[in-house]
Amino acid sequence: MKLEDFGYNDNIEKLKIEHNLQDFEIGRIISEHKERYVVKTEKGEFDAEITGNLRYTANTREDFPAVGDWVALVIYDSYSSIIHKILPRNSIISRKAVGHFGDIQIIATNIDYAFIMQAVDRDFSINRIERYLTICNTSNIQPIIILTKIDLINETSLKELMVSLKKRINNVPVFAISNISKQGYKKLKEIIVKGKTYCLLGSSGVGKSTLVNAFANKELMVTKNVSSFSKKGQHTTTHRELIILDNGGILIDNPGMREVGITDTSNGLEKTFEIIIEYSKHCKFKNCTHTIEIGCAVTKAVEIGEIDEFSYKNYLKMEKEKEHFETTAAEKRKKDKDFGKMVKHFKKIKKSSKY
Repeated sequence: MKLEDFGYNDNIEKLKIEHNLQDFEIGRIISEHKERYVVKTEKGEFDAEITGNLRYTANTREDFPAVGDWVALVIYDSYSSIIHKILPRNSIISRKAVGHFGDIQIIATNIDYAFIMQAVDRDFSINRIERYLTICNTSNIQPIIILTKIDLINETSLKELMVSLKKRINNVPVFAISNISKQGYKKLKEIIVKGKTYCLLGSSGVGKSTLVNAFANKELMVTKNVSSFSKKGQHTTTHRELIILDNGGILIDNPGMREVGITDTSNGLEKTFEIIIEYSKHCKFKNCTHTIEIGCAVTKAVEIGEIDEFSYKNYLKMEKEKEHFETTAAEKRKKDKDFGKMVKHFKKIKKSSKY
């Protein structure tokens, strides 16, 4: 395959020249396994590690390669290579790292579209969809909502669910599919564009791997039946992987996410909750928290039904999470900076003691 099959274009070629990487092989990371990577190049597929310098100068997890990255590397033999540089990314899908103070976990990079997959069974949650939307909007990635397992509910229930969804989210394409009957597959497949990268987002067992297999027309991903105990789909994907489809589209499958912590530091929340932001412009106070203030246009709109109450509550919760993450991230940066100064000071003392 050519690099163009993996999304290589004129913009990436310009970045290669701008960063003086003409002497390196260029490839795209198609999978990651605990800081060991598989990179696809025009010469083939290679296992790869990063250079010691790249590891030493990395300040955060974002400084390490991720699935979807374009990288400059040196190939040493038929199997191994060393990554020397990550080309600048045009987008990053990330979330708050689970159990890590102020850290970010990169889900995938250089994404054009995100398939937000949600099963319509008892775990259906518009709140969770809004979280995924915020992650996408933070990086200006076009979201597409896919409702799966529609064979588990009747047509009337599906219509009611769609009405509830569009009441809160009315500016994002929505597709309803069945992994059993393949209903909706044709329409969904028609929107996939050659050379564009699509990332699959959703909880474990919503049917991501099944969708990948169906689109690829072969068993690329292991799938399992619904658990007889929990009545939920079972987790199958254990790592991120980039796959080329027959029609030229590029899919990145992901392990299911139990927690979707947001790291929004731009306007992701504002875009997801546009109607709330519009009403907030008419609040009496500029620093209105939209909770207890007199003259709050947002709470008034909620009272009269112009803003959905559940969407409003979800917004407040995510806004609080955003503020907490920004605070903890700032504290972590300060600690890391102080530690770096201490290490440099120690090295300076150690060096001077030799003379």
